[in-house]
Amino acid sequence: MATSLANIFHKCSVTSLENKFLTLSITCSVPQTRKKSMFPFPPPRLRNPTWFTKKNRSKSDEYLTPENREFVKEVVQDTYNKNLPLAQDITTNVEWTPKLQRTGVIARKIGIYPLWMKDGKKVATTLLQVLDNHVIHYYPPEEYQPVRKIRNRVYNKKGCLLIGAEEGDPTAFTKEYCGLFTESGVMPKKILSRFFVSPDATLPLGASINALHFQVGNYVDVRGKTIDRGFQGVMKRHGFKGMPASHGVTKTHRRGGCIGGGGEKGRVWPGTKMPGHMGNKFRVAKGLKIYRINTRYNVLWVSGQAIPGETNSIVYVYDTKLPLRAPTKPLPFPTYLQELDESMPEDVYDESVHVFSDPTIFFKGE
Repeated sequence: MATSLANIFHKCSVTSLENKFLTLSITCSVPQTRKKSMFPFPPPRLRNPTWFTKKNRSKSDEYLTPENREFVKEVVQDTYNKNLPLAQDITTNVEWTPKLQRTGVIARKIGIYPLWMKDGKKVATTLLQVLDNHVIHYYPPEEYQPVRKIRNRVYNKKGCLLIGAEEGDPTAFTKEYCGLFTESGVMPKKILSRFFVSPDATLPLGASINALHFQVGNYVDVRGKTIDRGFQGVMKRHGFKGMPASHGVTKTHRRGGCIGGGGEKGRVWPGTKMPGHMGNKFRVAKGLKIYRINTRYNVLWVSGQAIPGETNSIVYVYDTKLPLRAPTKPLPFPTYLQELDESMPEDVYDESVHVFSDPTIFFKGE
């Protein structure tokens, strides 16, 4: 009798345990979801611009004869660069004010060159050659959609002007990329860049922009990509002095030293200067003065020799954003609207620059 009761109690305990495990398995099978936090801003919705399309295609000239190549060149010349608006045909009734934002230009950094002031001071300048800039497309403020849209209230909205530079061979580009230039009628460009402009500062499609878009004596901002230095240490990347060469220093001559504190904050603080990748980032040099403009080759002499980028790299030049260096005289608006002729001087100098072709010694008779 005692053994039968024990078996009954044992079976009851086993069944109860099985029921408990069954309920645990049911509760654990329910998926757990976590709600994403929208504070302080919603996650950015990334959208590539419309001109971000495949550019180059695989080119093969195996089946092209010399006669066919000449025929392709004739078709390209007949298709593009037709009926482009001339500078004197562009008219506007809006006068320039400091609140209006003009477009920028695409230029190439070609080297550095010294200039001398009238007081004998030597100034180092950088030469920026303005390429064959043409207007490709214009996006009004209500149609342009930025890649990251965070702020809902934007006053004094700007439009987006798409500028192209450096003509290329259309046969080397894809059909989708060449379709970007159909509306403007411009030869497909190798370089495309956007510039935000005021709605009153727009230009017609196909309009050209030269170096006289700027004036001597004014200040500009230059944006470019710095030279890619690769992985560098703290001495080259951040300018650390380093440890002594001798007197007990062992294998720490170019080390960074201590990188963290002790006690409560025993961790490495964000932003600590450490070894890492150096360069290959966009930087802006602000408030650079224009000392000289060459109208024949579209070259700007800009103050300073620390403009980001290596020689022959592409830079973007636009009016400065610094309030204390804003232009005092009216600027060509929306751009320089006169054709270059023989009466235009080849070089335009700032009033503070010494021109070596001018006489410096005068003799007066008794």
